[in-house]
Amino acid sequence: MTIYLDNAATTWPKPESVYLAMDNFARKSMANPGRSGHHMAKASEKILDDTRIALNRFFEGCSPDRWAFTLNGTDALNMAIKGVVDPGDHIITSDLEHNSVNRPLRALELSGNNSVTRISSDESGTVNPDAFLKAFTPQTKLVVLTHASNVLGTVQPIEAIAHLTRSKGALFLVDAAQTAGILPISLSKLPIDLLAFPGHKGLLGPTGTGNLYVGPRVKMRAWREGGTGGDSRTETQPRDFPYFLEGGTPNIMGIAGLLAGLKWITEKSQNIIHQQENDLAKRLSESIALLPGLRLLGHQNWDKKVATVSFTVEGLEPYEMGNILDSSFDIAIRPGLHCAPQIHLAQSTFPDGAIRASLGPFNSEGDIEALIIALRQVLGG
Repeated sequence: MTIYLDNAATTWPKPESVYLAMDNFARKSMANPGRSGHHMAKASEKILDDTRIALNRFFEGCSPDRWAFTLNGTDALNMAIKGVVDPGDHIITSDLEHNSVNRPLRALELSGNNSVTRISSDESGTVNPDAFLKAFTPQTKLVVLTHASNVLGTVQPIEAIAHLTRSKGALFLVDAAQTAGILPISLSKLPIDLLAFPGHKGLLGPTGTGNLYVGPRVKMRAWREGGTGGDSRTETQPRDFPYFLEGGTPNIMGIAGLLAGLKWITEKSQNIIHQQENDLAKRLSESIALLPGLRLLGHQNWDKKVATVSFTVEGLEPYEMGNILDSSFDIAIRPGLHCAPQIHLAQSTFPDGAIRASLGPFNSEGDIEALIIALRQVLGG
């Protein structure tokens, strides 16, 4: 059986309750929410409502109706960035970002209408809030920052940056792709205006799900227009949240799975899950650090990391190592640039990238031991 260590891309397997919830919905309730008055449509609407309530409770948001369902994390980030930025606005971000942030911002730059400042992380893979403070201009509209690097696993000081962003009157968008469901995020305690994440990673839902939280300070444009079910009279997209951002039929079966994943995490405790994952990641990093020619990326302070271990091997390209582990040992890891080329440039691992092992709630000590043994065999350590 495959040893799966690519949870930073998509968690697998899912809790059994996620599979059951999706199967049950597909067999009994697969109808359009809000479009009809029959019991199946009402059951679909209830799944959406229940999930918004659960998300709002989990992240301590201001209201369930501020949660818009999206296609994935990329969709949520594009909705946020392109929904609030106007011509002439300045944006601040970092070199840690995923291409879900890099590419929309670069497109705005190339349009000639917007300017972007990218704050460099230090050698350990962490940004300094003071650098953000110095980057503000009178035109700064938005600050975009990942909560944790998908390459290094390093957790960023979003609390300090959230407060300084609020003090400057700008909006703060957090990419929580690597932390939603893993690290506590309280929207009642932190001045985060926009929170974007996929459902298929730490929240243990299926692919094709995601969310964007839109705080009460945010004024934004609709990302797509279309049917909302509840209001068919207006010529333009209804302004009521969350339907303002939800044109078209949502992935209700996926959302049913997302709700089940969220319930599973709540029952198990995300703090306990995170500690178990990090204990295994720490053991992995400490063991492979002793292997010849191997370089670990990012700091190794596991109080400020998620369970991601990235490294390079002298004389062996990441994709070559990935193929060896997959074909000879049935171990799935992620080689390459991880859709985050700027941090690889900063870490001197561009253009080949690195080898990434990322753990999830269903990994075991046996999985870690198998990877350590495989690496020792390949490297002769």
